[in-house]
Amino acid sequence: MNTSLNFQELYEYAESVGCDAVKNEKMSLNTSFKTGGPCAVRLSPDSVDQLKDIINKANELSVPFVVLGNGTNVLVTDEGLEKAVIIIGDKMASVSVEDEDTLCFTAGTNLVSLCRFALENSLSGLEFAFGIPGTCGGAIFMNAGAYGGEMKDVLTEITHLTPDMKIETISAEKAHLSYRHSVYKENGCIILSAKAKLKKDTRENIKGRMDDFLGRRKDKQPLEYPSAGSTFKRPEGYFAGALIEQCNLKGKTVGGAQVSEKHAGFVINKGGATSTDILDLIDLIRETVKTETGVTLEPEVIVLR
Repeated sequence: MNTSLNFQELYEYAESVGCDAVKNEKMSLNTSFKTGGPCAVRLSPDSVDQLKDIINKANELSVPFVVLGNGTNVLVTDEGLEKAVIIIGDKMASVSVEDEDTLCFTAGTNLVSLCRFALENSLSGLEFAFGIPGTCGGAIFMNAGAYGGEMKDVLTEITHLTPDMKIETISAEKAHLSYRHSVYKENGCIILSAKAKLKKDTRENIKGRMDDFLGRRKDKQPLEYPSAGSTFKRPEGYFAGALIEQCNLKGKTVGGAQVSEKHAGFVINKGGATSTDILDLIDLIRETVKTETGVTLEPEVIVLR
């Protein structure tokens, strides 16, 4: 099998069905760390039908692929990916209200846009998510959360595409949402859309909470630098950032990667970092914290190779 020819054929097929496609696109353009080598082909479908067409063709050609949203919780190696990268983003974004208190939204919808839509419709429950980057699909996949709230608190149902190309809708309970985890990490299904049940409140109250949470983020997090948010999961009984700071690693650098001086729980691209710099710094942090405190830090960032 000539893999390069198969990628070329997938690219040509994508173009023939009107799907946005780019060959050898750098993943630094598609990840919040702003690092990563090229993928074989980047595809951005604009509908579920087009997504199914692209996946069917990839399977027919035995082309490996990975599905991403905004790439806000991933790190792609400098070597890049000998895969097709299918991005479910702005081209597949929509949100609407059902039964006055339920939001229906697609996976490609930006999470911040969803929060703003909830505000416009005087619906409360998503304030915690205001300021979390990424798509709704990614937020469900990771069960994103902050300030005491999580996606699982509001989700009622999720619609996904199974590996055998069937569209299914399941209750949120069946997604087994827990701390930074969902069934989608194992089942191979692709999140398409979801519903969230919220509560009516005044726009003033909702906006006040959103502004409060966003203010806290800006005050405590290094939002001015590329990163993937919190680098490590919260170890039981501890806070990752506090452990890292305790080990005198705040400000530690490897190449262009740095443990943020503002919040030690964030590894940032201070400027010109490579993915290898970031990975080496993550390894250094884990080894140092394990040696000095006995606690094993588990990365929250997903590494794609």
